[in-house]
Amino acid sequence: MKTNSYLLSILVDDEPGVLSRIAGLFSGRGFNIDSLSVANTAEPEVSRITMVTNCEPHIIEQIKKQLHKLINVITVTDLTDKKYVQRQLALIKVNAQPEKKADILRIVDIFRCKIVDVGLSHYTIEVSGDNEKHDAIISLLNPMGIIEIASTGSIALARENGK
Repeated sequence: MKTNSYLLSILVDDEPGVLSRIAGLFSGRGFNIDSLSVANTAEPEVSRITMVTNCEPHIIEQIKKQLHKLINVITVTDLTDKKYVQRQLALIKVNAQPEKKADILRIVDIFRCKIVDVGLSHYTIEVSGDNEKHDAIISLLNPMGIIEIASTGSIALARENGK
């Protein structure tokens, strides 16, 4: 069976244990969460969980129904087939040997990134963008020697008239 990637935006009550129950729903059914981001919204007692998962099309319907049944879940929106703005943030620490520094700086400039830390032998680069941008810069920095990567999960909001 073919699996697809799904992007879910879930509004929940901002209370202890809500994220644990949602993660438990996934793990209890053997589903993987590929990306997860949680933060407050403009409403003080509501949080937004943005989640990416890969599964078969009929499984995502089961997941959404199960999420709707959970206490403290306000809404579940599947953004996958809608118009949306999606971003993630990554910090990439890369070897900055003298002979590669100019190449790294060109890549940073082309991708409109920022160098946020400089060491004797490394640069830490801040990248904000969609998954394709992250994949592209990582593939260009790999030959330089990526030391480590820390990345947020995807965050997304539907566009106006996002159908």
